[in-house]
Amino acid sequence: MLSSTKAVAAGFLISGILSNAEAQYYKIDSKDAIKTTASTIAYDLMLLYEGNRTGQIPGILPGPPSENKGNYYWWQGGAMMGTYIDYWHLTGDTSYNDVVMQGILHQVGENKDFMPRNHTASLGNDDQGFWGMTAMLAAENRFPDPPEDKPQWLALAQAVWATQADPSRHDSYCNGGLRWQIPFSNAGYDYKNTIANGCFFNIGSRLARYTKNETYAKFAEETWDWIWNVGYIDHESWLVYDGGRVPFNCTDINKATFSYNAAILTQGAAFMYNYTDGEKKWGDRVDNLLDSLIKNFFRDGAAFEVPCEGTQGICTADMITFKGYVHRWLSVVAQIVPHTAEKILPVLQTSAQAAVNQCTGRETGRTCGFYWSGGKFVDPSVDKTTGAGEYMSALAAVSSLLIKDAKPPTTNLTGGTSKGSPNGGFAGGDNGQRPPKPITTADRAGAGIMTLMLAFGAVATFVWMSFMDR
Repeated sequence: MLSSTKAVAAGFLISGILSNAEAQYYKIDSKDAIKTTASTIAYDLMLLYEGNRTGQIPGILPGPPSENKGNYYWWQGGAMMGTYIDYWHLTGDTSYNDVVMQGILHQVGENKDFMPRNHTASLGNDDQGFWGMTAMLAAENRFPDPPEDKPQWLALAQAVWATQADPSRHDSYCNGGLRWQIPFSNAGYDYKNTIANGCFFNIGSRLARYTKNETYAKFAEETWDWIWNVGYIDHESWLVYDGGRVPFNCTDINKATFSYNAAILTQGAAFMYNYTDGEKKWGDRVDNLLDSLIKNFFRDGAAFEVPCEGTQGICTADMITFKGYVHRWLSVVAQIVPHTAEKILPVLQTSAQAAVNQCTGRETGRTCGFYWSGGKFVDPSVDKTTGAGEYMSALAAVSSLLIKDAKPPTTNLTGGTSKGSPNGGFAGGDNGQRPPKPITTADRAGAGIMTLMLAFGAVATFVWMSFMDR
């Protein structure tokens, strides 16, 4: 055992090491400091990725939890790849480009539409959509094109859009809209939520801008109208709600407000504003969503995930990544809807500072947690995660500070090099959906009983929706 004098000295030594680490790695007061901090966080995050190791699967983080393989679901690998594409685009660091390209291409699936059969059990429209948005981001940012014998970024984004535009994904329940899950046997198939439709809206609006093809814009506008008319966007507060269930015609709205739902719609509306050369209705939608988002999801100058952050230990591995998307997507909104920049950029700056202020944990003195507003490191183990989501969000927050010097998303008329599919993405092919058998009289009788059971289970279901794979 150390003497008290030696213990105090050791304490000062450790404190000094941590202070030096913090001083070295986590300053964001200049462009060089931002790049250095982002580089270190990107390095630490990559240490938690096993996809580039012998015998592991490229493109995914350890998981899924349902198989006791890790904390993360398939879609989060796609989100991580997108985070690194933005990191490269904003900093110029090419260190991880080969790993990112390998990871994305490994997950494109048998039909090159991000529907790999080995992930069917957790394949939602939103899961597929996140991979599609990453492919779209690669096209927009001119991420190095894959070899010619591999699927191209734009074609992949178009393929995701086409499968989701297929009529079999849009039934008449709730007057339209995508369901959460793609296979009808998956839990959650009877739920139509904002994030699934938000991904479709977001990809469509970006494809419209990139290709100048009005068909994408038409679908994007129809999707917006459905989300608005079904009541998933509050018409007074502009809060964005999570979804509703088909057996109740989507009137039993789950009013949980997740930041990524608001952010994905804000960015999609921004792309539509840019595509339409500043059409007022899209400008108003951007402004209203943005005001609501900033008001509700930033506290004490930091991004704050409302549904879970008030109590440590209840945020899921999914929710812990949401702050990163907010920073990434809003930074692009500031680029393509210039009048929003004076509102967005100061908020992102303050929030990024809060993020790095708490990245002081563990032996290195630079591990990042999730709870930014408190100013103190909270170990990822509190939320039973490895820290990958925490690093993703911090990396996104820091990298996005460089947005003012970055080129805006390209189009095929402004330098985009990615090749699309020959038919423009409008032939969906295999959409992965097998409709249930026709409804019989016996089925209708059983449905009546089931409706009563569902009514009693509504509250429990909403809790489940908030804390399982989103």
